Order: sequence, then structure tokens, then C-alpha cells
Amino acid sequence: MPEQNLTYETALQELKQIVNEIEQGNVSVEKLSQKIKKARELFEFCLRRLASIEIEVAEILKNFPDSIDENS
Repeated sequence: MPEQNLTYETALQELKQIVNEIEQGNVSVEKLSQKIKKARELFEFCLRRLASIEIEVAEILKNFPDSIDENS
């Protein structure tokens, strides 16, 4: 799946699936390095996405008033 179409949720689900397959021993030795490489790519994508969201949220919160007047 190309990264531009990948969402955090999809990447996390695929990463969990790969980890589960490895933990259960459902990955052949021949495919193990391929699965680990894909898991690393997904993990890095998730980290980048979370960092991006953190920056966005910080920017949004920076523009919030310190207190909201409930009477307004």
C-alpha cells in the first residue's frame, strides 16, 4: 500500500497483525526478514504521523484563549 494512501489506523492494524503472526510462529523463516522490514516501515510511519499530529494539536492549542468566558 503506498504511503500516501495509508492511515495511522490502517498502519497500526497491519503492524499488530505482523507482530501477532511472528509471535504465533505463523511466519516462515524465508518471509521473516520481509515481515520485520514491513513492520519497521509501518512503525516508522506511525511515529511520523503521531509527531505530525502532536505538532498540529500544539498549534491549535497555542491559539486557544487561556480561559473561556462562559458568559459570552
